[in-house]
Amino acid sequence: MRFFLFVAESVRRHLAALGFRTLEEAVGRVDRLAPAVPESAKAQALDLRPLLAEPPVTSARFCTGFIPRDDASHLDHGLIADGLPDPPARVQLKRTIRNVDRAVGARLSGEIVRRHGRRGLPEDRLVVEFQGAAGQSFGAFLAPGVTFRLAGETNDGLGKGLSGGRIAVFPPPGSLLAPEEQVITGNAALYGATRGEVFLAGRAGERFAVRNSGARAVVEGVGQHGCEYMTGGVVVVLGPTGPNFAAGMSGGVAYVLDEAGDFAARCNTSGLELQPLGDGDEWVVKTLITQHFRHTQSPLGHRLLDQWGRVRSLIVKVIPVEYRRALELQRSGDLKEAS
Repeated sequence: MRFFLFVAESVRRHLAALGFRTLEEAVGRVDRLAPAVPESAKAQALDLRPLLAEPPVTSARFCTGFIPRDDASHLDHGLIADGLPDPPARVQLKRTIRNVDRAVGARLSGEIVRRHGRRGLPEDRLVVEFQGAAGQSFGAFLAPGVTFRLAGETNDGLGKGLSGGRIAVFPPPGSLLAPEEQVITGNAALYGATRGEVFLAGRAGERFAVRNSGARAVVEGVGQHGCEYMTGGVVVVLGPTGPNFAAGMSGGVAYVLDEAGDFAARCNTSGLELQPLGDGDEWVVKTLITQHFRHTQSPLGHRLLDQWGRVRSLIVKVIPVEYRRALELQRSGDLKEAS
C-alpha cells in the first residue's frame, strides 16, 4: 500500500508539472508532447507528426463507452448449421476467412461436445476448407472429428487448447515463396493443447507448443522458447529454432532437424537429453513427416522423405531425463512398484 501511495504521489507531481490536476485532463493533450529523437540520420528521417495530430474538437479524446459486441456473423454459426446435420453425416465445407474472424472452431467444438460428448465425432466427419488470413485462436479447442484446412496464414494462438481435432495450414495456390522460409502462424500456437494434430507448411512464431500435453505437430521452424513447459505429445521441427528451446520441458518428445549443427547451443538442456534417432523414433518421425506432406503438400516434407537416408542422421531427439526414466519403468512393468 505504501508503495502505491508513493507511485500516486509521483504521478501527481508529473501531472502538476504539465499543468494538469487529473489524468482525465491529460488524456489526448498531444500539445504537451515533444519528440525526443536520437541523433542519427535514420531517426531524424522519421516523421512523427501523425502521432502528435490533434483530434477534432467534436470527438472524444478517450474511450467514453463500450463498443457493443455482435457475434451474430461469427463463422461458427454457419459451421454449426451446415456441418452438424442430424443424423450425423460426413460433411465438407468451404469458407473464406479474415483476420477479424477470431477463435473460429471454439463455439463449434463446444456444440459438438454438448451433442456427442468428449469423444466428439468420428475422424474427418467434418472437414472445412478455409482460404484467407485467420484471426487469433484459429482452431481453438478443436474437437475430435473436425479437420480445419487453411490455404493462407494465421495469427497468434493457433490450436490453443486443441482437444482432438486436426489443423493443416499451407500457402495458397500460386504462392511463389518458399514455404519453409516464411512464417505461416503467429505466437503461442498449440498453447495448452491436450490432443489432436497440427501440420504447418511454414514456420511458427515464439513459444510454439507451450504447455502442450498431448498433441502431435509438425512445423518447419520455430522462434524462441519452442516447446516451453511441454508435458506430453510429440513435436517435429523441420527447420531452425530460436534460443531457449524446451525450457522447463518435463514430458513429451521433440525431434529437431539440425542441418546447421548448432541446435545444442539453442536448446535449454537443463533436465533434458539430446539423442540420435533410435529405430522406434525413426518410424514415428517418418510417419509424421509423411502425414505432414499428405495434409499440406509441403515441398520441404517431400524433399526430406526423398533424402531420408541422409536426413535421419541430422535429426536430434529431445527428451526430459525423468520422462525417459518413467517410460523405461513403464515398459519394464516397474512403474507401479516404483511409485
